[in-house]
Amino acid sequence: MVVAARTVTSTVRVLESLPALLRDDPRVSVVFAHDPTSAFAAGVLDLLHASGCRVMPWEQLAHVKADLVLTASENVELPEGDCPVLVLPHGVGFQKRVPDARGPHDRLSGLVPDALLESGRAWLAVSHPDQERQLLAAHPKTAGRTLLLGDPCFDELLAGRPRRHAYREALGVSEGQRLVVVSSTWGTTSLLGRHPDLPVRLLGGLPHDEYRVAAVVHPNVWSAHGAWQIRALQSSALDAGLILLPPVHAWRSALVAADVVIGDHGSVTLYGAALGTPVLLGAFGADAVPGTAVHDLAAAAPRLDPDAELRAQVESVVRDHASDRYAEVARRAFADPGSALARLRAAVYELLKLPEPASAPPPDLLLPAPEPATRTVTSSLVVTEVSEEGHGPVVTVRRFPAAAYAHAQGVPHAGDTAHLACSDGERDRRLLESASVVERACPADGAAEALRWIRGTAAELPGSLLAACAVRGGGHLVGLRDGRVAEVSVTGPPIAPGLAAAVVYACLREGHSLTDALLTLRVGEVRDEDVVLRLRPAPPVVS
Repeated sequence: MVVAARTVTSTVRVLESLPALLRDDPRVSVVFAHDPTSAFAAGVLDLLHASGCRVMPWEQLAHVKADLVLTASENVELPEGDCPVLVLPHGVGFQKRVPDARGPHDRLSGLVPDALLESGRAWLAVSHPDQERQLLAAHPKTAGRTLLLGDPCFDELLAGRPRRHAYREALGVSEGQRLVVVSSTWGTTSLLGRHPDLPVRLLGGLPHDEYRVAAVVHPNVWSAHGAWQIRALQSSALDAGLILLPPVHAWRSALVAADVVIGDHGSVTLYGAALGTPVLLGAFGADAVPGTAVHDLAAAAPRLDPDAELRAQVESVVRDHASDRYAEVARRAFADPGSALARLRAAVYELLKLPEPASAPPPDLLLPAPEPATRTVTSSLVVTEVSEEGHGPVVTVRRFPAAAYAHAQGVPHAGDTAHLACSDGERDRRLLESASVVERACPADGAAEALRWIRGTAAELPGSLLAACAVRGGGHLVGLRDGRVAEVSVTGPPIAPGLAAAVVYACLREGHSLTDALLTLRVGEVRDEDVVLRLRPAPPVVS
C-alpha cells in the first residue's frame, strides 16, 4: 500500500486511522509517498519522520507497483496505473469550494480529477448517503465510485466524551471554568481571516478565573505562514493565556472538552455542533456549499456580533442552548456513528483483494490527553466590588489578563474598583513597575521568608501598594507600604495570593477595617469561599 501524503491535514487524517486498520498484519507493507507540490506542503515531511514512516520521493511512485493507493488528498497527480485509489475525506464531506491549483477557477473540495474518475480506479469515501447524492448531482462521473464508510474522526470524538474531565484537566481548565474553543478554517473568509484579533478580544472580556480560551487553527494556516508568524500574530493573546493548540491531533480532545465553540464553516465547528456543544458562528464564507450539513448549521446556529460585548454573547449562547439543537445537522452529516473504522478496514482489504484478518475488529481507541503549550498569565486587571449581605461583607473579584486589556469591552464597569496586579515573574518591566499589587509566584517556606520578600519587593518597586505571598502550609501574608501586614487565612480550597491581595485592596479602598474581619470572597461564578482576614504585627525576621 502506498499512502500519498500532500498536506498536513490530509496526512494526519490517514495517520489517525491506518494503525488500527492494519494491526498485526504482516501481509501489508506501507510506504508513504511525499508529494511536495502543494502550497501547504510545509510540515508534511516532519510529520512523517516524527511518526516513523518510511518515505519515498514522489517521482519514484511511477516505478512502484502498488496494490492500493490510499490518500486523504483529492488533488494528487497520480501516475497512470491500474491499482485502485481510495480517497478519504480530510474534513466532513464535500462542503466547501476551494481554489483549484490546476487553473483560475475554484473546485469542490474532496472531488478528484476527472481523469482519475474516468479510469475507474478512484473510490471516494463518504460519511453519509446525502454526500453520494450531492456528488452525483454536481458531478455525474462520480456515479458508482463512492463508498459509504462513516467518519472515523467523529466516532473518536463520541468515544472520547467519557474522558472529557481528563481532557479539561490536561488543558488546565479548572472545576467551574468554561472552555471557549475558537476554531478557524483557512482562507480570507475564515474566522481568523476576518477577525484575527478575536482571541485576544475574548481574553480581554472574559474573566480568566472563570474562562479559558483555546484556538484551533487549520493546518493549512500553519503550513502557509509558519508557527513563528502565527505566534507573533497572537502574541498578546498568548501572553493573556491563550491555549494555542498544535495543528496535529490535539484539537480533537480540546473539542470534546469545550463548553462553547466559536467557529466558521470549517469542519471543526460542525464536529463541535454534532457533539451537542453550544456554537457561535463568527464568520461564514460564501465558499460553503449550499445543501450540505455545514450550510444547514449556518441556519441553525446563532451569529457572533464582533462589535458587541463578547462575554454577554458567550453567556447567552450557553444559557439558551438545548443539547439536541444540532441533532438534525449531525444526522445529515454522519451515518451510523460508531462503525466507521470497521467499514473502512473492510473496504481497504477488499480493494487489496485480501481476506480481512480473523482478529477482532479495529479497537475504539480513546483520544489521548492534549499537551498544549500555554503561558501563565502574569499580569491582571483586577476588578473588585464590596457589598453587604446578611452574613457580612462580600468581596467579588474578577481578573482580566492585562495583556488583553486594550481589547476589553466595558471592563471595569461603573462603580467597580480596579487595580493592576503582577506576578514577580512578569517580564514586562513597565507593567511590573506600574502594578499596585505584586504577588510572589511560588509560596515561601515560612512567614520569615515571606516577610523578607515583601519588604524587598516594596524597596525594589516603590510604586506598588501591596505585596502578597503565599506561605507553604497554608495562608497568605499581604504587606502594605506603611509596614502593616495582613494575614489571610482561607476556609475551603486554597486561593492564589493575588486573590488574597485583591480582598485586602478592596477593603482598604472601601474603608473597611482589616482587624479580625470575616468576609466572603466571590471569584465570579467559580467559587464562593469564606476568607478570614486578620491584621497583626509582622513576626520578627529570622536570619
